[in-house]
Amino acid sequence: MSSRKHIKNDLLERKISAIIRTDNQKVAEQAMQAAVDGGFRVVEFTLTTPGALNLISQFRENDDLIVGAGTVMSPILVQEAVEAGAQFLVSPVCNINVIQEAVKLDVVSIPGTFTATEMETAHRAGADFVKLFPAPANVAEYIRFILAPQPYLKIFPTSGVNLDNMLDVLESGAAGVGFVRPLFDPETIRKKNYDDIRKRAEAIVERLASF
Repeated sequence: MSSRKHIKNDLLERKISAIIRTDNQKVAEQAMQAAVDGGFRVVEFTLTTPGALNLISQFRENDDLIVGAGTVMSPILVQEAVEAGAQFLVSPVCNINVIQEAVKLDVVSIPGTFTATEMETAHRAGADFVKLFPAPANVAEYIRFILAPQPYLKIFPTSGVNLDNMLDVLESGAAGVGFVRPLFDPETIRKKNYDDIRKRAEAIVERLASF
């Protein structure tokens, strides 16, 4: 089994990812460690975060984790992220060149899409998952609408998902869900309240266990 296929299967099994976007490398490191301490095993560092490539390399040292890069907007960034150790690549947009570079380097690609057409375009280009971005008002219902005629899509919403609706979103057929603000609340990050992040992570992991 290729590395890409193996990671894809692991992502489908683990279902939840922690996504950090901050303007401080140390804060990003400590906040993500709190999420890992709370039970998350899939982590994503957006490349807009200072030192993101270093953080990807650092967290890859933990064999229990699947580590990805976010905001991957060009083939050059694909190469840099993969060299740093990224096992999956996420983007807010559907860039065919990025998807194809990821396929070439045997890493999972999760481009950003919103419409059924964008999702189909990404899927045909070789994307493993499609990130639903931005989030519609009713994420779960939207995913149900899309999957009715396109059941083969692996939709992975990363905004609009929280503790209250995550099970509904997964029951709608989502392949997984990403947590940004509901896990890394901006005020919590500002206060460096990492214990709060760990507790939020534990609550999300506990909720997933009932799925």
